[in-house]
Amino acid sequence: MLNKIKAISAAVVITIASSSVMQAQLKVPAPSPLQTVKQAFGLSDISIEYSRPSAKGRVIFGDVVPFGKVWRTGANNATKITFGDDVKVEGKEVPAGSYALYTTPNKDSWEIMLYKDLTLGGNVADYKKENELIRFTVKPKTVSEKKETFTIDIADMTSNSANIELVWENTRVAFNVVTDIDSKIMKNIETNVIGDNRPYFQAATYYYENNKDLAKASEWVDKAITANPKAYWIMMLKAKIQVKLNDKKGAVESAEKVVTMATEAKNDDYVTMAKKLIAENKK
Repeated sequence: MLNKIKAISAAVVITIASSSVMQAQLKVPAPSPLQTVKQAFGLSDISIEYSRPSAKGRVIFGDVVPFGKVWRTGANNATKITFGDDVKVEGKEVPAGSYALYTTPNKDSWEIMLYKDLTLGGNVADYKKENELIRFTVKPKTVSEKKETFTIDIADMTSNSANIELVWENTRVAFNVVTDIDSKIMKNIETNVIGDNRPYFQAATYYYENNKDLAKASEWVDKAITANPKAYWIMMLKAKIQVKLNDKKGAVESAEKVVTMATEAKNDDYVTMAKKLIAENKK
């Protein structure tokens, strides 16, 4: 009986101790919360994972983040950047994949490094230059509006380029990323459109927007209209192609059809665009 009482007492003590540990595991906000930025880019995506420290009244660059030393570019672990396709970063070839983003801030210049070893993390004491994929130098800029929390953004987007911006306190650093979409799209057009698999509207749009063979774009937009005769947006593309071909009369006639079709579809935006094109080409 005595042994049984001792066993029960021990179990009660363990239960109380476990409860105390569980109560001690209090969830609080992270001082440098994790952020993931994902941006559709070219024909794939760019994603960035990083932790965001705040200034909290401190002087950042040259103090909290010393000049001339490798920085993990954020807090906690190293910042990770992933490119879904092959790209060029500041003119340097970067294969699709994930890399650690390290930087060396200086007063008048920053070195940016893409690092192949993702296991290094924030332990910059073991940083090895031979594990770099690329290294380049950019100029920092002073911004008037103070950024309290470290921020990485993907800005100035075009169909094939973007700038990745690092902003903290009153400092902004940016570097350019470019992807080759033209050769991939042209190959896809050759395979699908010329092979008569019918993405005519998309192909005509690409040719129009990138100043390629407008006669071919005109042929394809006509095929797209035949396949979808009530599509006022396709008719609008035809009108715009005709303007580039200097066929103003044809462009006005196509735009007038857009007005009728878009009015029936209750799409005021296309009615407005078509009327503007008509006015500009009746002069």
